[in-house]
Amino acid sequence: MNTKPPVVALIMYPNFSPFHFSVPYLVFSMEMAENRLFDLKIISPGAQPLTAERAMTVQPDGGLELAETADILVIPGWHDLDARPAPELAAALTRAHARGAHVVGLCYGAYVLAYSGLLDDKRASTHWMAEKDFCLRFPRVRLDMNALYVDEDRLITSAGTGAGLDCCLYLVRAYHGPKIANKVARTMVIPPHREGGQAQFIEQPVAASTQDSQVNRLLDYLRENIGKQHSIDDLASRAATSRRTFTRHFHKATGMTLVDWLVNERLQQTRELLETTSIPIERISELTGFQTPLSLRQHFKKRFQVSPRDWRRTFGQKTVA
Repeated sequence: MNTKPPVVALIMYPNFSPFHFSVPYLVFSMEMAENRLFDLKIISPGAQPLTAERAMTVQPDGGLELAETADILVIPGWHDLDARPAPELAAALTRAHARGAHVVGLCYGAYVLAYSGLLDDKRASTHWMAEKDFCLRFPRVRLDMNALYVDEDRLITSAGTGAGLDCCLYLVRAYHGPKIANKVARTMVIPPHREGGQAQFIEQPVAASTQDSQVNRLLDYLRENIGKQHSIDDLASRAATSRRTFTRHFHKATGMTLVDWLVNERLQQTRELLETTSIPIERISELTGFQTPLSLRQHFKKRFQVSPRDWRRTFGQKTVA
C-alpha cells in the first residue's frame, strides 16, 4: 500500500545561491521505481518569485502557509549573515519544530535557525569560514567545526557547500532507509557516506614569521630540520636564553607551545608530501620528525579525522596517462 511521501518545504531567500538551492531540490525531488520519495514544495515569503545571484529565477509553489504541514523544512543557505530572518519565518520554523518536524539549515542556513533561537544550548555546524562570526553572534550554540552535519533534537545543520549533499542524504536515509539512500547516491554519482569531517578542508596555516626576529630565526631553523628531535633545553641554549625565558618568548611570539608548533608544522609538511609526492608513509614519518609511522597516523587522524592514506587519495596528484 502506497503512503503519502513526507512533505519537504524548501524555503528560499533573496539572492540565493543556485548551487545551494539545487542540492536539496535535486535530492528531494528524486523518484524511485515510479514513486516519489518526497513531496517537495518550493516556498518563498509572500509567494513571490525570487532571483538568484545571476540569471536564475525560481517560481515558488506558495508562501509560508505551505510550511505549516511540512515534515521537513529546509533553509538551503542565507544571503546576509547580518540579516535576521523575518519574524514570520522564525515563527514558522519554531512552530514546525514544536510539532515534531525536522528543521534544516544547510551551510549558512544555520544562521536562520540560530537567529530564531532554535539552536540555543544545541550542537550545530556551519561553514568553517564563519566559525568566529557564528560563535560571537550565538555564544549559546555549541558549534562543532569538524562535523559535516549535526542532528540534535530534529534540528539539522550542515557544513559548507558539498556537505549539504551529505546532510540531505542523511535525511533520505532517516526516512527511507540505507538501501534507498544508497540508490540515490549512486544515481547522483556521489558516495552515500563520506569519512571524516570538514576539518580536512579547513586552512590551518602556521605563521611564517613573528614580530620577534630571534624567534623567526629559530623557526627557520626548525623548518629546515623538522625531521630531527628538538628539546626545549637545546633550543633555549641555541637562543642563548634560559629555558623559562625561551618558553615565554616562544609562546608570546607564536601563540603556541613548542610542542604544539612542531606538531602543526610536521602535519603541514606531511600534507604537502602526501599531496605532491608518492613517498611512502614510513619515509614521510622520518622526514617530518614523527619518529614512527604510527605516531604520524595518530596525529594526522586526530587533526583531520581521516588517515594519511585517505588524504593522499583525495588530494594527491593524479597521473593522467
